[in-house]
Amino acid sequence: MGGRRDLPVLVSLIGAIFLFALVKFNASAAPFEDAAILMRYADHLARGYGIVWNIGEAPIDGATDFLFMVVAAILVRLGATLEVATRGLGFVSHALTVLLVYTSLRRLHNAPVIVAAISALFLAIGPGLAYVSAYFGTPFFALAASLTWYVAVLMIRSGETQRRAILFAALSLFTALIRPDGVLLTGFMLVAIIVARGPRSARRAIAYFTALFVSIGGLYFLWRWNYFGYPLPNPFYRKGGVFSTLNLQRSLTDTIKVCGPILAVFLLGFVNSRTRRQAAAYMLPVLCFAGSFVILSDELNFASRYQYVLLPMVLMTWWPMIAWLITTARRERWSAMRPLPKAATLVGTSMLVFGFLLYGFRLGLASYPHDGRYDMALMLSEYQTENLTLATSEAGLLPLYSRWRTIDLWGLNDPWITHNGGLTEQYLDSVKPDLIMFHAYFTPMVPPIEPPTEWGTMTMIANQYAVGHNYVLAAAFVGNVPSESHYYYVRPDSKLRGELVQRIRSFDYAWWGTGTSARNEASTSP
Repeated sequence: MGGRRDLPVLVSLIGAIFLFALVKFNASAAPFEDAAILMRYADHLARGYGIVWNIGEAPIDGATDFLFMVVAAILVRLGATLEVATRGLGFVSHALTVLLVYTSLRRLHNAPVIVAAISALFLAIGPGLAYVSAYFGTPFFALAASLTWYVAVLMIRSGETQRRAILFAALSLFTALIRPDGVLLTGFMLVAIIVARGPRSARRAIAYFTALFVSIGGLYFLWRWNYFGYPLPNPFYRKGGVFSTLNLQRSLTDTIKVCGPILAVFLLGFVNSRTRRQAAAYMLPVLCFAGSFVILSDELNFASRYQYVLLPMVLMTWWPMIAWLITTARRERWSAMRPLPKAATLVGTSMLVFGFLLYGFRLGLASYPHDGRYDMALMLSEYQTENLTLATSEAGLLPLYSRWRTIDLWGLNDPWITHNGGLTEQYLDSVKPDLIMFHAYFTPMVPPIEPPTEWGTMTMIANQYAVGHNYVLAAAFVGNVPSESHYYYVRPDSKLRGELVQRIRSFDYAWWGTGTSARNEASTSP
């Protein structure tokens, strides 16, 4: 890797990231609904309340991106706003991952500058910035996994040393502390090293990986069990550990979508006997991680973000799969080729590159419209000092920006609901929420369809409780789908009942899926 040639390319890649961000990045956008969940935990941690969903209550691990939450909270503590900390961490991570892809291809595989630059540019203009714009920690996880993969590939190609084995184990642990599925991903990387080098040649990697995960990882596991009261993140108990071929199908589809035409190149690696074992090692963690979603939930998978971590990994390793073919073709045919066929080959290659980058650009167009839950939360924040309680199925924007004490009806952030079989009217009555809000698949004009899903059961319980306890239906906002709505019920004996009902009913509510004004189908009676 020649520094003089590479430095201008690296600078140009950074410029491309900033340029694409200026064109596509919506600086004024509110967080995506699901990203706001983690931000609430980071906000509470930064303000010294611990990792809690509601201030003053017991800790709960509803923020599955643990280290991302911690680092974001540290940045907030140092003076950044919550929004700047979250997005800034994601943006820097995305930029560093782009540079790592370029560096990997140049240093590990001696790829031509143009090949490394195009691969890195594909990542730069891909969906990474969409995740940053939506406030997700996805790029942070992708950076950690890519750094781990860099060391793994280095050992696959050049052999194991003690320093590399220790570094691989440390980065694996760091990746696993960001997201629980990082344990699986880095474990698959270790298996890839064993496949490529053999168990004997990978013994130090195995030893240090095992030692760090058992010692430091074990201490972390015991700490979190003691701190949170449960060994696993609370969302896992709500949606994890269930065998689902549908989730597997979705994961494989999303992997193909995100990694696109790059995966097809790996098939060429199996054609050549000299690259076959290498291709198997490089593809093993990709396929195994995609397949692991047979027991992992695919819920909340905005723009295939769960599979995005695989994109930089395949970009870092695809070149050796095709390099032998290009070298052979160039040696045997290019010199003897006439000008017209040469020109046609160049034009065809240019078109392929353009199509490749266009595909990456289209991946990066993931966006979402304005969401009325954000505006409603800002209005509700005016009452945050009134000691009011919100019970909602929407655990993102409303809790984050209203700063009300919140009961998560779905249970991702409520251990009682998660560990007691779901929501009950008795539990709601013990809380007596001042405002009940839920996302229903029925409206005052369209009754629920039987048999209900788990989500439907939860919303019907909330609705039955509100009706049975004479809550005032302030709004049932309906968007573009006639059978889908957002219900807002106000407690009848709340001191702010009249004011809240009036303000909610007069709200110009942007429907979350379209950004257009939703109609209120609730009765206007007091």
